[in-house]
Amino acid sequence: MSKQNFTKTAYQNLSDFVYGKSLYPVELKNGISIGGGTVYPEVNFTLPPMLITKETMPEVVRNYREITTGICERAKELFVPGFVAEIETLPPMTENPEWGVEVCKTVVDIIKDYEAKHGIRGCVRITPNDIREGNDLAHMWRGRHWDAMLKTFEGCSRAGADFLAIESVGGKETHDEAVMYCDISKSIFALSVLGCADMSKLWTEIVDIADKTGSVAAGDTACGFANTAMVLADKNYIPRVFAAAVRVISAVRSLVAVECGAKGPHKDCGYEGVYVKAITGTPISMEGRTAACAHLSPVGNIAACVADIWSNESIQNIKLLGGMAPTVSFEQLVYDCRLMNTASARSHQTALLLRGLHADSDSRLDPQAYVLRPDVVLEISKELVKVDGYYPRAKKAASLAFSHIQKAHETGDLFLNDKELMWLENLNETVEALPDDTGEFTENIIGQCEKLDPKKYDM
Repeated sequence: MSKQNFTKTAYQNLSDFVYGKSLYPVELKNGISIGGGTVYPEVNFTLPPMLITKETMPEVVRNYREITTGICERAKELFVPGFVAEIETLPPMTENPEWGVEVCKTVVDIIKDYEAKHGIRGCVRITPNDIREGNDLAHMWRGRHWDAMLKTFEGCSRAGADFLAIESVGGKETHDEAVMYCDISKSIFALSVLGCADMSKLWTEIVDIADKTGSVAAGDTACGFANTAMVLADKNYIPRVFAAAVRVISAVRSLVAVECGAKGPHKDCGYEGVYVKAITGTPISMEGRTAACAHLSPVGNIAACVADIWSNESIQNIKLLGGMAPTVSFEQLVYDCRLMNTASARSHQTALLLRGLHADSDSRLDPQAYVLRPDVVLEISKELVKVDGYYPRAKKAASLAFSHIQKAHETGDLFLNDKELMWLENLNETVEALPDDTGEFTENIIGQCEKLDPKKYDM
């Protein structure tokens, strides 16, 4: 199958680039249309601290049954027009695909039963954990890790999952080094050379599984790359301008899923999804303030600007004063979506007003938020698509991020302290000095990647 080549942005007009509406909505048989005008909540949940073994699987399934029933009941009580339930399998559930399939079928069956009995429309996103890490990994694209992941995808799809997604890890061993030392060159290499090669292989297979089984190949996320940088920047371990650049660079990598045939919705913890939507027109899931149960961030409001689904990241099945945590988190998502949908129903101008408030409330305070502004995203995206090749495009992404951040600081639209300004100048100089040729760049840097085994990438 030939890949799509995006040479211009799907969106040309900023006023069309708004939450709840995508140029290419994803339609499901039960009438849910992602990106068709309504923002839906996507609730992501996981187990309380416990071991996952053959002996504990009954308790694992009981937890997922309890979680899903609680969410469906609250959806009925709050008159929710539709929702997405996301299952991120834990490593043992991918290593033993039949366990992941059993969990998926449990969740799917309960949601279908509520839809049949009460008209509560729901759908399921399955996100198998990418287990291709560790010393026992033989190869990224063959062997037991690879086979188990693909078996989990196909089994869950046949069990009724609507959307297939993943937080893939190709290049992560190198990117972890990049983040530790704020090495922008190594970050670009990990995301564009290693990451894009892995995305091409992986998403060709996922799209093929979706086509065979009738599910939707949704999207990937650079969570292990850009979100790692974001969390470390939030703790003041690394500069925020570095994390902001990584976010924009990661869009080049996540775009590959759509090039291979993914239809959306792009996965929630990929904040770079705003760039994917700008370039491709596919719907996206986003998370912000409601993801604080999983991680803190400087982008709590601005993340909602162009979201088609609004997510909570992930929450454990533990008891809170209001009820079980997944049900509580789901309610928070529902009210956020209700506000966005009411604004859209009032008028397009009201929706744009809310989008602007979401953007302006965050963007001046952190460069990571600033590069998520819809106007900045569209401007950068229009320049990115003019560049051919993953590495040249990633290099351009870093340069564009730095130039927009610098300009915003100079105009007073973004505050940066002296330390951040120093890093901004140094990082930009590093990027400008990188070679234009991918082969030369790879040859220069591959020997510096201590944890990388090139043979696992056929290099």
